[in-house]
Amino acid sequence: MSKWSVFAKSIKEQLGYYRELALDPRTPTLSKWLIGFAIGYLLFPIDIIPDFVPILGHLDDLIIVPGLICAAILLIPEDVKLQARTRHLGS
Repeated sequence: MSKWSVFAKSIKEQLGYYRELALDPRTPTLSKWLIGFAIGYLLFPIDIIPDFVPILGHLDDLIIVPGLICAAILLIPEDVKLQARTRHLGS
């Protein structure tokens, strides 16, 4: 397997895990909003700092999106995360 296919598989697995977390009713609403905002920010064509600005244009994507996801994950109870990971790997 090439590095890109391993990377793509990893991204797919993480997105499935986040989906499981978002669908779990025990996940706090704030976490669901943060994950949704992170994905929306990543897909939305308008950024806080436009991508054509050298370095800073892409740096905001590399800081804001993972930061929002990390904040969301920290708010979710450990048992919910463990069960979501188990459900995702089982499917």
